[in-house]
This record gives sequence, C-alpha cells and structure tokens, in this order.
Amino acid sequence: MTDPVRHRQLEELDQVELCVKLLSMARNELYLNMRFLDIPLSGLGFEAAWEQRGIATDGFQIYYQPEDLLSRYRQGRQEVNRAYLHMVLHCLFGHIDSRRGREKRLWNLACDIAMESVIDGLYQRCVHRPPSMFRRETYLRLHNLGLKVMNGEGVYQKILEMKPSQKQLERLEAEFFVDNHGRWEREGPRSQILRRQKLWKDNRERLQTEMETMGEKDGAEEGQSLFQQVQVENRERYDYRAFLKKFAVLKEEISVDPDSFDPVFYTYGLELYGNMPLVEPLETKEVYRIEDFVIVIDTSMSCSGDLVKRFLEETYSVLSSSESYFRQVKIHIIQCDEQVKSDVIIASQEELKGYMERFEIQGNGGTDFRPAFTYVSALQMKGEFHHLRGLIYFTDGKGIYPVQKPNYDTAFVFVEDHYQDISVPGWAIKLILLKEELGR
Repeated sequence: MTDPVRHRQLEELDQVELCVKLLSMARNELYLNMRFLDIPLSGLGFEAAWEQRGIATDGFQIYYQPEDLLSRYRQGRQEVNRAYLHMVLHCLFGHIDSRRGREKRLWNLACDIAMESVIDGLYQRCVHRPPSMFRRETYLRLHNLGLKVMNGEGVYQKILEMKPSQKQLERLEAEFFVDNHGRWEREGPRSQILRRQKLWKDNRERLQTEMETMGEKDGAEEGQSLFQQVQVENRERYDYRAFLKKFAVLKEEISVDPDSFDPVFYTYGLELYGNMPLVEPLETKEVYRIEDFVIVIDTSMSCSGDLVKRFLEETYSVLSSSESYFRQVKIHIIQCDEQVKSDVIIASQEELKGYMERFEIQGNGGTDFRPAFTYVSALQMKGEFHHLRGLIYFTDGKGIYPVQKPNYDTAFVFVEDHYQDISVPGWAIKLILLKEELGR
C-alpha cells in the first residue's frame, strides 16, 4: 500500500523540479534575446513557496507557488518569461526599497504599470503579447498628462493627479497585476538591505554601459523605454557631502604638507650638522577645495522656507569644513521664482554665516528655472567667475526647465516626499536628500 504522505511529497518534488526547469528556461530565453540583461537575469535564485499567492521576489530569490507557475506556463511560455523579466526590472529600478512615504497600494500599482510598459515596448517574441485596448489607453493617458519616461515614481505622481475611483483602481490592478509584492515589506538585517541595494545599483549601472556599448538604446521603440528608465534611475541618489566634492578643484595652498615630510631625515640632519636639516618640509601642499560655484534657491510658493533653511545649513556645514573651503571663494546665492529676485555674493565663512542668520525668502511666485541660467550666463560673459565649477538648484521640481545644457555641471536638488522630478532634463544631475540628512 502506497503511503499517501510519501506520495504527496514525491509529487511536490516533481512539481518543484519542473518549476525550476521552467524558470531556468525562461531565464535562458530572455538572455538569448536580450544579451544586455545577462547579469541581472542571473541575479535571482529560485525557491518554492507553497502557501504564497502567485510569484514574488525579495531581490535575492524568486519565490513561486508551483501550481500558479504551472498555470502560467499552460497559458504560454511568454507568461512565465514576462513574469520573470517583470520581477528582474522591479529589482533593477529599486522598487523594493523606494516606497518611503508613499501610499502602498498606489505605489505597487505604479511600479507594475511602469514595468509592464517597458516589457510591452520591447517587441521581443519571447515576451510579446498584444496589449489590450484598456492597457494602450492607460499608457496614452499617462503620456498625455506629460509623463515622458514611464518610471515608477512618475506613474505614481500621475495616478495621484488622476484620483481614480475604487472601481478604476481595481480595474487597473486587474490589468497590470503580475507578481506579489508582499516580500517587499519584509525588513531584514540592515546589512542585508544595503547588500541588496548595492547589488542592483551595480547591475543597473552595468546595464546602462552594456546598452550604450551594444547600441540597444537606439531605434524608435526597441529598448528605448528601458534605456530611458535606466538613465533616470542611475542619476537618482547621491550622498550630499560626497556630491559637493564634485565642485572641488586641486589647488596649492601655503601650508606644511605632512605627507611629503620625513622627520627621520630632518632630525638626522640636525644631529649631523647642528642646525641644518637634510630635508625640509614643503611649504605648500595640494588639496581639493571648493572655489567658485552658484547656489540657486527656488522661492516659489510650492517651496517650504523651513526646507530651504535646512538645505542652506547643511551646505554651510560642508563648505565651512577646513578640507573643502578656499580662503578665496566666490559663491553666488541666487533666489529665483519666475525671475531672479536676489543675488548675494559670499566670499568667506563669516559672510556665509551672516547670510544664514539674516536669511529671508524673496519671491513666492511661479516657477521658471530658465531665468537663473540666463542670469548666470550673463555673469560668465562679464568675467564674474574665475572658474565656475557648477550650479546647484534647490527646488521641488515643479517648473519649466531649460532645454540646452550649460557649459558647467548642474544639479537639481530635491528633498524626499517634497518633489516632482519627472521633467528633469537628461543632462542634469538629480540629487535627492533624505529628511534625516537635513535634520542632522
């Protein structure tokens, strides 16, 4: 007589073995058609989860419910391929770790819509499925609302603007649901989370390089949506203090350089010749310091005065450190809404501290970024700058951006949960500051 428990265990083992084969086949077929995704596709292991609904990932593993996976395969191997690629894209674009402060249900929906739009735009036979009329209408509506790149954050902002009813939300969820996001909420050790973030950040940067090298970004449709999202996400976040070093230049200053001074030979010379050292310390040393640059503050009604002050305080704390500040410095602090309201030139730590103490916002009109760039270009032509390294624009992002790239580096600086960055031009750096970073 067959043991029913043993029989069930054997059946489950057979199902697991078959599911692993299906997922491996999906990975291989995706790789053969999209070579630039080779490393990201290999970044996830497989694990059966019998009690789970559907298929899911936590950035390390793909967790599948065997019956669900087999059901997808019966509908066509493209369904398994799409689900696999969909989860890899979630990981690549950091959706697992990016929900901070956002409404969970809308964020999950926005991420699914964004990833499905990428897959629908690939036109690869291994994942191609003619999109439904409702799906095409959704993409068109988002584009008509001004969404140029269908990334998760942009879609989320547009859904908030659309204010869909409960019935409309359910219809959208039914159309774009692919994977279970339940494992996104499971917090592990801090070291594990950081490891996951670094893993997929490295994969994303490598993917951009691969696509540029292989030419996958070219063409009217094929791969362009994916490449645009990779570009947007790769410029996403920097450490602000490390970021300011981008504006530093190498320059000599009058100061003893302890790194090039050997006290052994110096002391030996004094002992041997009385008062004549063999080697004297250099009277100058090379250091990286911040010289000329511009800070523009968006003073439109949508920008909080408290956030502006905290941003300036953080910037002051960096600039006033001994290893980043020249004795001779020229910093223009410009206030601008739809026109330039003020321009204060800071030439010393004392002046910057005094400006901080007297700071008042001037403006509260609309937002247009172009006048500030026009104003700075005019200053350059007048020879106001010795060597302008760059411009930092503190804003919430809701304004009109210049089309042409200036001849200096530009960064638009935002504070998390207080910005909209979907229109930031590709030539600019996007820097998102965490609230706790400004609150230190």
